[in-house]
Amino acid sequence: MPMVCLSDFEAYAKKHLPKTTWDFFAAGADECCTRDGNLLAYRRIHFRPRILRGMSVIDTRTMLLGTEISFPVGIAPTGFHRLAWPDGEKSTARAAEAMKTCYITSTYSTCTVEEIAAAAPNGFRWFQLYIHRNRALSEGLVRRVEAAGFQGLVLTADLPYPGKRRDDIRNSFQLPPHMTKDLGLISCTEYGLPPNSIDPSVNWNDIYWLQSLTRLPIIVKGILTKEDADLAVRHGVQGIIVSNHGGRQLDGGPATIDALIEIVDAVQDRAEVYLDGGIRTGSDVLKALALGAKCVFLGRPALWGLTYKVNEEMWGLREVLQILHDEFRLSMALAGKIFLLFD
Repeated sequence: MPMVCLSDFEAYAKKHLPKTTWDFFAAGADECCTRDGNLLAYRRIHFRPRILRGMSVIDTRTMLLGTEISFPVGIAPTGFHRLAWPDGEKSTARAAEAMKTCYITSTYSTCTVEEIAAAAPNGFRWFQLYIHRNRALSEGLVRRVEAAGFQGLVLTADLPYPGKRRDDIRNSFQLPPHMTKDLGLISCTEYGLPPNSIDPSVNWNDIYWLQSLTRLPIIVKGILTKEDADLAVRHGVQGIIVSNHGGRQLDGGPATIDALIEIVDAVQDRAEVYLDGGIRTGSDVLKALALGAKCVFLGRPALWGLTYKVNEEMWGLREVLQILHDEFRLSMALAGKIFLLFD
């Protein structure tokens, strides 16, 4: 049967991935209220469509920090893509390049930044950074990323410690030994991560430290309040990703689409504002843009797409992106959204 929506890819991935891998990708923190709330929040938002608006020309393009992308959907940073497909992040990068959009590569990729860059040499990529206790490791990684041609640095700011993900604990989740070796990890005990590797002392002054290391624009991911959005801008960041880590960290926080409005109001065009969490349809994308987001990023659906192989030349992630592109364009037309995103 043809894959016609993102839910089809979700069902396929759940059926074909090992249970421990599926549970790891699907996991939310504690009772998963925030994870599920990200999805439910979009159902409470309704359009006020306009008619007879002359919809023969629709332009889905937009700009992220000066770089044009084909439509306002990118790929969020998620780790360990080789759990979904043997080529892992290399396939992810190729799909993003083919669709002319942005891929945020994770610190916990199962391919090196050099391999990812070589797989999609014309791709538009940012790099997501966790600051490690050993700052020399983080500094070296930033320099490698810049040398490999990445165009932005995304600091994940909502993980001083991993959230409690019950299924991962029940499953005693571990990376396969060959991936642990490839990542250069001696052991992994915190949900597949090296124990005590992320520095919990990270604070706003570390923005200045990162600025001293690189000329890349800095984007902060994990902001949910207007107060932190204002602090981010005052510390000189160029972008903000409204994110609750897919509901994998603090359970009981707001859905990202609910937090978006106050953050957009606080920032007032001093930085670009993006969003992740809960995007499943093209109409979800349009709702986020209508409320002020410049672009949205996909987390779990990208992993579902990687699991599905269309043919020898195409993996499902590209099809996931194409479906969202087409749904978004249709939603614009049906809602009477006539202004161009790219101008």
